[in-house]
Amino acid sequence: MESNPTLKAAIAHYDALLQETPTTLTESRDFLAARSAEEKMIFGGRPLSPYLRPHFITAEQWRYLCAECARIWECVEIVGRTALTDRRIYDDLGITDGEARLIEIDPGYTGISITSRLDSFLTEEAFSFVELNAENPAGISYCEVMARIFMDLPVMQRFVEKHPVMPLYARHLLLETLLTAYQEWSGGTDKPRIAIVDWEGLPTQCEFEQFQAYFQSEGFECIIAPPEKLDYHAGRLCCGDFKIDLVYRRVLTNDILERPEECKALVNAYRDRAVCVVNGFRTKFVHKKMFFGVLTDERYAALFTPEQQAAIRAHIPWTRRLAEGKTTYAGETVDLLEFIHAHQTRLVIKPNDEYGGKGVVVGWEATPAEWETAIAEGLRGDYLVQEKVPTAHEVFPHFTPEGEITFIEQLVDLDPLLFHGKVGGAFTRLSSTALCNVTSGGGMVPTFVLKD
Repeated sequence: MESNPTLKAAIAHYDALLQETPTTLTESRDFLAARSAEEKMIFGGRPLSPYLRPHFITAEQWRYLCAECARIWECVEIVGRTALTDRRIYDDLGITDGEARLIEIDPGYTGISITSRLDSFLTEEAFSFVELNAENPAGISYCEVMARIFMDLPVMQRFVEKHPVMPLYARHLLLETLLTAYQEWSGGTDKPRIAIVDWEGLPTQCEFEQFQAYFQSEGFECIIAPPEKLDYHAGRLCCGDFKIDLVYRRVLTNDILERPEECKALVNAYRDRAVCVVNGFRTKFVHKKMFFGVLTDERYAALFTPEQQAAIRAHIPWTRRLAEGKTTYAGETVDLLEFIHAHQTRLVIKPNDEYGGKGVVVGWEATPAEWETAIAEGLRGDYLVQEKVPTAHEVFPHFTPEGEITFIEQLVDLDPLLFHGKVGGAFTRLSSTALCNVTSGGGMVPTFVLKD
């Protein structure tokens, strides 16, 4: 994408409004902090958005982003469908026997992952995805609530007089997606009773509470239910006296497999088609980080059209399982371990199936000894290596828990939210390190589109 003077001018105008008077910065900080606490914009006990400006993108960038995500999603669906009958893909993705048993249960509706998130970097030169969260993406409610708070900020109200914006609200799209799946699953149009299912005491508890309040405001009965408190009998999944028709699943497949007795009621009800579960367990095909390895492996190129292959080359980083042997890079055959040793500064090592930055070693931030250790550990486990992508950085006004305000450069991770494979929203994660995720200590801001 070309440099956009309108975008730079808009950011400069917003920052100038923030600093117009000696008190504007502190008043904006106090407004955002108070509203964030009131609206439960908390992750693991800390404010999720300690910033005084949202992330702006242009309408042209938004249209481009939506189109390219849709093209990549075509590839996601192709691999997901093919994997159901191609055990080679099972093996290359690293699907375990336990995961396979859950995957093979028909969820009762179409689509591999009907609510998902593509984590990406948008720069003037490139639009690159680094991960696909296809199982149960967090942030959909957080970003809408924070966007609404920013829209009420006095500085923002002055800003939009000169630069009109489109905030990206997506909670209604999630609800529509849940209901569409339920209607296909049930064959009817009755109003389901909803359970948000995950463990108690998680950092994302506040988002569950936001969703519960939102669903109830839309006329749906809803509870937050930990898996171990569910009961399945007489063909109904219940939590106490609450009969559940639709599960908004936030509990991870890995946790379900690790704690089978506590999750038995949920799995049995899902298997018996006694409850609709969104997302279903077939998301595991495309949630594995090695999914990008399948997309970028020439052995699978025939699955995709020339246009889809071009989109993969443009937006998906080269990814391979960390193992001994030969592979291809840029059309050339290479010894993979020799390549990894020789090109530390442009590679990342990741576990195939973790979240929150766990186990990730960033080559250009690691010492040579740390890199060698990461390779050795990766060879003993289920790990992959991925090529570095162009990243975006931007200076944001930030406030500390003590109230100090500074302008700091942050890594900018733009995360489109997809519903049935179409972009319906986005938010932005910010970090001072290469691990740009909230679990590892980063923050988030809403993404606003500057109108043409």
